[in-house]
Amino acid sequence: MKISGARIVIECLIEQGIDTIFGYPGGAILNIYDELYKNSSRIRHILTAHEQGASHAADGYARSTGKVGVVFATSGPGATNLVTGIATAYMDSVPMVAITCNVTKAQLGKDSFQEIDITGVTMPITKHNYIVYDVEKLADTIREAFLIAQTGRPGPVLIDIPKDVTAALCDYTPLTQQKLEALKQQASKASLKRVLKIHEPSDREIQTIAEYINAAKAPFIYAGGGVVISNAYDELNQLAHIAQIPVSVSLMGKSAFPNSDPLCTGMIGMHGTKASNMAANESDLLIAIGTRFSDRVIGEPKKFARHAKIIQIDIDPAEVNKNIPADKALIGNVKDILKRLLPLIAKKEHSSWNTQVEAWKKEVPSCYEPAKPLYPKFMCEYVRSKLGSDAIISTEVGEHQMWVAQFYNFEKPHTFLTSGGLGTMGYGTGAAIGAKIANPSTPVVHFAGDGSFRMNCNELATIQHYNIPVIIIIVNNGALGNVRLWQNLFYEKRYSQTTLDFGPDFVKLGAAYGIHATRVATKDEFANAFDAAITSGKPEIIDAIIDIDEPVLPMIPPGKPVEKLMMELN
Repeated sequence: MKISGARIVIECLIEQGIDTIFGYPGGAILNIYDELYKNSSRIRHILTAHEQGASHAADGYARSTGKVGVVFATSGPGATNLVTGIATAYMDSVPMVAITCNVTKAQLGKDSFQEIDITGVTMPITKHNYIVYDVEKLADTIREAFLIAQTGRPGPVLIDIPKDVTAALCDYTPLTQQKLEALKQQASKASLKRVLKIHEPSDREIQTIAEYINAAKAPFIYAGGGVVISNAYDELNQLAHIAQIPVSVSLMGKSAFPNSDPLCTGMIGMHGTKASNMAANESDLLIAIGTRFSDRVIGEPKKFARHAKIIQIDIDPAEVNKNIPADKALIGNVKDILKRLLPLIAKKEHSSWNTQVEAWKKEVPSCYEPAKPLYPKFMCEYVRSKLGSDAIISTEVGEHQMWVAQFYNFEKPHTFLTSGGLGTMGYGTGAAIGAKIANPSTPVVHFAGDGSFRMNCNELATIQHYNIPVIIIIVNNGALGNVRLWQNLFYEKRYSQTTLDFGPDFVKLGAAYGIHATRVATKDEFANAFDAAITSGKPEIIDAIIDIDEPVLPMIPPGKPVEKLMMELN
């Protein structure tokens, strides 16, 4: 039986286990949206207010579940509106498939209305992308895209389909195991070898790393988002406890290791704890697992962990020796490598090294307990005390993001959604939507800075329309706080364009969208508002007013070594 290209898209998505699509229609993608209408009982579509919001929602869906997120957009500006969301997913290794439609094949390359070379635009920010000229190749292209998005280091894949291809007819054959194996073999040919190949270290390589760990007197683990992505948190926990190794986490690795574990030293890097940064600096063996040595972690590269031998374990060979040279590296799936490594690790007792790390853990900035009516540490701790460890927390980017990373105690993987690599302001509202859609019985709280929130607050329309019961806490300091902090420290307090002493009034904005909103300025007001938000079962906004100069400390100035760690403002 012959079916249209548009129908093939829907059938392939259902075949891949996709139950939800986020997107926004337009002329070039109308054939696919018509098939969505006909198949609405089989697959759900969430209409967002803007394509960027749809891409972030697909991202949040993927991060909170480990599944592939799917987003639709039309040609031209619809497609380019996905670019920030695709780049966000690319930088943080999030599995996503973006399906865009373009003008007809005859109109391509002629500056036609709403035409854009979206595959050219997104080439640097996708794991792979396609334009499908032949409807006969459409089904296998979609299947290959899902294979690439999930295999090895995950990432976004884009498929662009000319409108006449979505209208063309061809025979459709459902996916079989035999066809899947053939597809894998075909995809593993030279053109896609780099994105699909997964290395497996030899037994001798594994043995060598075990010998390094067993011989270390002051070992330290630096765990990143790769631990969460590969579901290797149990193996990481076992490694840490067998050898009594303290564990730090990157921003993307925040939910990779329980914050309450005595071996956890908290976040490492620019706004990380003194314990994590000092331990990295004084260790004799640094074990980097599923992390890429971001510039926000290492500061001055030549002085980072300069007393330590460095072991790097990562699935992507491109990350090894990119920012920091490794003495030894294991390239492959983190979970599989740790499983092979664990039987070779010698059991150790608590040592003088652990005692020193615990002493560093007690050194915290005095601003953690300010004498102010309302402050971030209280809000994070109060939310955590009410919701426990299962809640999913999303953030925007800025000071509030760092406060959540510092003060919210994450215990379980896939519960912290934030833009780490790209640092996308406007990310979190869409991500919260996607997470709640994917996890309807799990509480979802979105912490937003007032500067970030105004960028994509149009997604309140999506939240209200689908009655998505997320709680949005706007940490409102009336400024672009992180930039203002840098102006305070490094630009002699010249606050150029960072004071947000103008609208909107977020309480009135919530009312305009039909969402209940409350403004709070004290701890009691916040507690009462949050308690009410939990019990309402509806979308809620809490506009929490804090001091404009509430600092984020500790802080290592950009490009400086850990010795320059600031515990107090001068």
